[in-house]
Amino acid sequence: MTITLRPEQEKFIAQAMQSGAYQSADEVVERALEMLRSEDAWLLDEKSEIAAKIERAFGQFERGEFFSAEASKADMEKRKAAWLREQRG
Repeated sequence: MTITLRPEQEKFIAQAMQSGAYQSADEVVERALEMLRSEDAWLLDEKSEIAAKIERAFGQFERGEFFSAEASKADMEKRKAAWLREQRG
């Protein structure tokens, strides 16, 4: 199989190799494919829960239970700050 990469993809692979984390372009591609497989498996495992959350959100929206853009952004910033505090231990 022959794969043609766009210049920005080649640059990304070169940067990953320059970081020292990977010895070859093959290693970078292998890692990317591992991550893709993992993400696809997670999505498959969580499919019903994700669908339920989407349905719940649509219901909330139809009932007028939603944040404005500003309130949504503030809520996400608050959640992000809490997550970062948790990560720092």
